[in-house]
Amino acid sequence: QVLLVESGGGLVQAGGSLRLSCVASGRTFSAMAWFRRAPGKERQFVAAISWSGITRYQDSVTGRFTISRDNAKNTMYLQMNNLKPEDTAVYHCAARSTNARTSVYEYDYDYWGQGTQVTVTS
Repeated sequence: QVLLVESGGGLVQAGGSLRLSCVASGRTFSAMAWFRRAPGKERQFVAAISWSGITRYQDSVTGRFTISRDNAKNTMYLQMNNLKPEDTAVYHCAARSTNARTSVYEYDYDYWGQGTQVTVTS
């Protein structure tokens, strides 16, 4: 059974930091990504990383968020610094089963985690 399980969300004040983790089990994945869904909004791309560590980011998080992965642990991370209230959302990890390239489109990802809530207060 393939599972993606996120953790690390929570409540933080603006300017604070959180580190999200996504542990994959059942198989290894090439490209992985973080998406988020804010209340009343559509899910949006946050960041993605390939097996070799090539990354890409949404413009609004560039310079504040860092995506990384530990292939030996089958785990992906999202270090979020200088958080803003507009970062409040449920954060989901996602993985592609066959294609090694990262993508900003959610329909390119085959597996999804249940999500972890991030709330940033002003």
